[in-house]
Amino acid sequence: MNRSDIIRSTEEIGFLPEQKFGQNFLCDEEMCDRIVGLCDFKKGDRVLEIGPGLGSLTSLLVSKGADLTCVEIDKRLAEYIDDHYSCRVFPNDYTKLKPEQYDASVYVNAVSNIPYYVMTPIMKKLLTELKASDKLVLMVEKEALNRILAKPCTKQYGPLAILCALYGDIDVCFDLPGNLFYPAPKTVSSVITLTGGIKDNVDKDFTSFLDKAFGNRRKKLVNNIDSDKETAVNILDKHGYGPDTRAEEITPFDILMIYRDIIL
Repeated sequence: MNRSDIIRSTEEIGFLPEQKFGQNFLCDEEMCDRIVGLCDFKKGDRVLEIGPGLGSLTSLLVSKGADLTCVEIDKRLAEYIDDHYSCRVFPNDYTKLKPEQYDASVYVNAVSNIPYYVMTPIMKKLLTELKASDKLVLMVEKEALNRILAKPCTKQYGPLAILCALYGDIDVCFDLPGNLFYPAPKTVSSVITLTGGIKDNVDKDFTSFLDKAFGNRRKKLVNNIDSDKETAVNILDKHGYGPDTRAEEITPFDILMIYRDIIL
């Protein structure tokens, strides 16, 4: 869909984009083609799209043969997608859907233009619930890349960076300036792909563990988590870390191994 198509569709349904939902619709057909081209699915594969908006990517995903499910928080847009495209539509806030409500375990790919204000909870959910997935194609604010790509012992390193790293390879593909959207945001977006898959024990409980581990960054890990302190110290030692180690000093793989030992 180009800019004229987007504007015409908004007029057709009497729709004004809602700032509270971060609604900025991509209206450059070439870039839409490039984004869908990054997806890796076969005809008939189950694909999840979060926040389809007016269907700029939806139409291409369906035409490519995806067995598509869309989750759209704005009920007006959910109704529009349901009327215009052959896909399942959930008129819901994705962050509040339970895995069984949207069949989380069946999707091989997920695609989303993620508003910045809800980026972290959406990405955490995708990175822990889509057990059959091997690729995520996401549009995020360029400034957020520092948090997604952060390395240990840096201020930006935290649960989101760990979940992304554990999923697999992260590629920053290209940027999308604000003038390619309607209405135009003041920020630049980046299209990224995550390729790999969810590892064993990377789930909601692991995310809760990470949130506690980083709850007070100045505290030692053993003082932040719900575990017997002596046991935690022994597990840290097993993996080559001292009793004074903070969560921000531990690599993604090692913190997963430490978590597995703690819960076993």
